[in-house]
Amino acid sequence: QVQVVESGGGLVQAGGSLRLSCTASGLTFAAYDMGWFRQAPGKEREGVSCITRSGGKTCYADSVKGRFIISRDNGKNTLYLQMNSLKPEDTAMYYCAAAGYGLYESKYSYWGQGTQVTVSS
Repeated sequence: QVQVVESGGGLVQAGGSLRLSCTASGLTFAAYDMGWFRQAPGKEREGVSCITRSGGKTCYADSVKGRFIISRDNGKNTLYLQMNSLKPEDTAMYYCAAAGYGLYESKYSYWGQGTQVTVSS
């Protein structure tokens, strides 16, 4: 049984930083591309960042490019999202997704329950 669990969300002031973590079990973590998505209240879920299985290639939504950094540690079965210079518009539930492709939500097979990020102005 595959389990995907996010952590690291919280309340932060604008301009601050947070690091999200995601652990995945029940699958060969190093064999799959991973992604981060987010959903703000009243909005559709959107892709934030993705990373290939080796970590050699990454992608970012334009809205977070230059501020967020995705990385992974295959030895620890863990995905990270370092979020810097946070803005109130980054407030959302953040989801980790496994076994997918790019920022295409429908391509991902496994999802976590999400971790809330709230950025105050």
